[in-house]
Amino acid sequence: MPVDTLDPATALVLVDLQNGITALPTVHDASLVVARAALLAEAAHRAGLPVARVRTAFSSDGGDVLRGRTDSPGPAVTQAADFAELDARVPSDPADLVVTKRGWDAFTGTELDSRLRRRGVRCVVIAGISTSIGVESTARTARELGYEVVVAHDAVTDLVAAAHATSLGVILPRIARLDTAEAIAQCLAGER
Repeated sequence: MPVDTLDPATALVLVDLQNGITALPTVHDASLVVARAALLAEAAHRAGLPVARVRTAFSSDGGDVLRGRTDSPGPAVTQAADFAELDARVPSDPADLVVTKRGWDAFTGTELDSRLRRRGVRCVVIAGISTSIGVESTARTARELGYEVVVAHDAVTDLVAAAHATSLGVILPRIARLDTAEAIAQCLAGER
């Protein structure tokens, strides 16, 4: 269903748009995802809405990396020195909330929820990488925390095509409203 209005108390949450993640071999061109996220950030900044830049980072000894037995481990990622640096193609503002996470979703183990609630946020718009992990996990937790959730379906991508398709086609429509980054940016800017 098209997104034609947003709660005035909306925040933009950009998940893992950082150098080490946007450089991975994604299903869709990551530069397009970043460009669409930049469009969202510009609109949110113009409207004076909170923007949360969420990144994944781990301690140098790896002691805070999630461990456990799984049937399908994630990709082996070499963490270069700039791995956790936010992708500079997305415009930043001094008021942006920078949140560092150690797991999949932007809420668990971070201060994101409290920082949004202190600002009176009731709705979150989510974009980023990867659709089936960081984006979907963040959307699920946001819904459980009582936020209205909106996902920019063309401002997300994944490392696995089937996972991306399942998230956008099955899971996310059950917990969020989905639309294009352009349509959502117009709502963020109050142009719809």
